[in-house]
Amino acid sequence: MPHILVVDDNPDILDALDLLLGLHGYTVQTASNKKQALLVVTHQVIDLVIQDMNFAQGVTSGNDGKSLFLALKAIKPDLPIILITAWAQLETAIELVKAGATDYLQKPWDDNKLLELIAQHSHTSDNENLSASSPPEMIYQSPEMQALMNDADKVAGAEVNVLISGANGSGKEKLADYIHQHSQRNNQAFIKVNMGALPHELMEAELFGAEKGAFTGANQARKGRFEAAHKGTLFLDEIGNLSLSGQMKLLRVLQTGEFERLGSNHTIKVDVRVFSATNVDLTLAVKQGYFREDLYYRLNVIELHLPALKERKSDIIPLAKHFIGNQYSLDDDAKQYLLANNWQGNVRELENACKRAIVFASNQRITQNDFQSLMQSSSVLNEKEQIEKMLIKHTGVIKHAAEELGLSRQALYRRIEKHGIDI
Repeated sequence: MPHILVVDDNPDILDALDLLLGLHGYTVQTASNKKQALLVVTHQVIDLVIQDMNFAQGVTSGNDGKSLFLALKAIKPDLPIILITAWAQLETAIELVKAGATDYLQKPWDDNKLLELIAQHSHTSDNENLSASSPPEMIYQSPEMQALMNDADKVAGAEVNVLISGANGSGKEKLADYIHQHSQRNNQAFIKVNMGALPHELMEAELFGAEKGAFTGANQARKGRFEAAHKGTLFLDEIGNLSLSGQMKLLRVLQTGEFERLGSNHTIKVDVRVFSATNVDLTLAVKQGYFREDLYYRLNVIELHLPALKERKSDIIPLAKHFIGNQYSLDDDAKQYLLANNWQGNVRELENACKRAIVFASNQRITQNDFQSLMQSSSVLNEKEQIEKMLIKHTGVIKHAAEELGLSRQALYRRIEKHGIDI
């Protein structure tokens, strides 16, 4: 497994990331300042760096993070670096991505997204193949999902582009992963790009790469996602959010398999299978002029639609049992509660509800009250205790705690302040 260096002057963040990455099998080194970080990279084998953009207390410009980034790149130009940035340093982070940083995440970051970036961009010294993995487990018993998975198995063996549609949280990325792992390209790279989160000014460089000197701050050549996915699969999530100019550039590479890096006249040809996903009606977007019709048909050779969880109720209990694991069981009133819920957030919401129930369960048998404990006042736990317990569970990461509490981050911050909770 890759050796990762985490650089941050906040010891709580260092501990949290050390724990998270350690649980996923990574070897972790930590550094709290620039000097320590440079010593580690100089004298030890490091495959990837996760660095904060701000070290000097009270400084919000990100210049300290920029200084560290440039120093790391001077020592090891090919070292993948993921930036952790606050809103105040976002502009600097985008500048550094153009200069060769692997990617950036805004605080509070998403653990799953961070792990995904690490898996995509870390390369161990013995060339361990990180793209190959066991096919993801798909949990279902509904006839709707049985029909869909039969289609997915057929599609997996075909060399065609696939559009996966469905509501947020329904499992589009997981289905894409399943199809890739059952395809003939399963021993090649599976590269994921969230088009909705990709700033417009970075889109071309991210997808197609850039040559040294292509723009201010481009101090070295950088490979794009299409090159990284050569012979494998590229997953373009939230494709409906791509701008019209971005759609035009994407169309060309889908038509010809060819593109040029930003700042280069050299044409690169790739063999990439493209999966895309959307939670919007692309046919309506085409009619309204927001999405190119020719691109739509290039992406949508075959469409697989994931039904919402409320449309496949017989999957709810099997999924819940999977999420709570073998150490817990559901009593009858808990099952009835789950089946009666509308699950607007789909499988993701159900998974969070199950994790929440485990936290509040008094024994190994989960009841309806365990699922409702955060939705109404409880005689067992008051609001302050609920929040404290959830913050401990998520090591102080506000975004994740807020999601399980069913609150916005702003609302959670207000409650933390109200109760005087130390985070």
